[in-house]
Amino acid sequence: MTGGDEHAARFSELRPLLFTVAYEILGSATDADDVLQDSYLRWAEVDLGTVADTKSYLAKVVTRQALNALRASSRRRETYVGPWLPEPILLDEHDASDDVVLAESVSTAMLVVLESLTPDERAVFVLREVFGFTHDEIAEIVGKSPAAVRQTAHRARAHVQARRHRFEPVDAARTAEITAAFLTAAESGEIEPLMALLSPDVVFTADSDGKATAVRKPIHGAVPVARLLSGFARIGARTGDLRVEPAIFNSLPGMTVFFDGQLQGVFILDIVDGAIEHIYAMRNPDKLTGVGVERPISR
Repeated sequence: MTGGDEHAARFSELRPLLFTVAYEILGSATDADDVLQDSYLRWAEVDLGTVADTKSYLAKVVTRQALNALRASSRRRETYVGPWLPEPILLDEHDASDDVVLAESVSTAMLVVLESLTPDERAVFVLREVFGFTHDEIAEIVGKSPAAVRQTAHRARAHVQARRHRFEPVDAARTAEITAAFLTAAESGEIEPLMALLSPDVVFTADSDGKATAVRKPIHGAVPVARLLSGFARIGARTGDLRVEPAIFNSLPGMTVFFDGQLQGVFILDIVDGAIEHIYAMRNPDKLTGVGVERPISR
């Protein structure tokens, strides 16, 4: 095997893990792909004889590139129109089915919580809590002392624990069942069937960045959300080519919505104790370009 082939083989083997690291730090699959491309170019120039642990070395490269990208994107988000949500990723139904930690780590709800951390807190939390790197390893990766990393990890963990809620991953069969019940209720045009599926405190959040029609603020409560959804159903009924396809996005049941001949949005349902607690609607066309591609993840 030539040097270039060995570089490619090592990187390819770790790519699902490296993508997951970058995606959890950034909340954007598109930006994560860019980070991995740049990281590979850097990796291709490395003398493999100097690398004792490929996983730690590449994690360091990817994390540092992701942190640079996150700081740049954080400034752009200051002018974002309406709520910001992570870019949805389509998952293979078996990818995280036996790993609840991994499944939760890429869930939309968790990524929204991570968005409230500082860039350093986010990177440290992801590396420590999801991927199990030691404080000393993380210190080397992020360029801080082990003591500083411990403090950051403690602060980030406390912040996340105060804001997270119980996570319930679903399989493909359950996803199809939930989606069918949700669509049947929505298509009825009545709010009562919808309210039977919704938590009393359900929240509907849409991300459009002003580039598509969407509510600009989160909608709270079963009645307002049911009325909003029944309105969507009536609009959909007037289109001749409405198509809805169930899928698993970010370890949660979801659906893609097509009409006027193109993909219009992705809906993700966060379900706890059998009731929908949060509906995330992605309408920003910039975050819909890659939703048809399954993303392998690992840790």
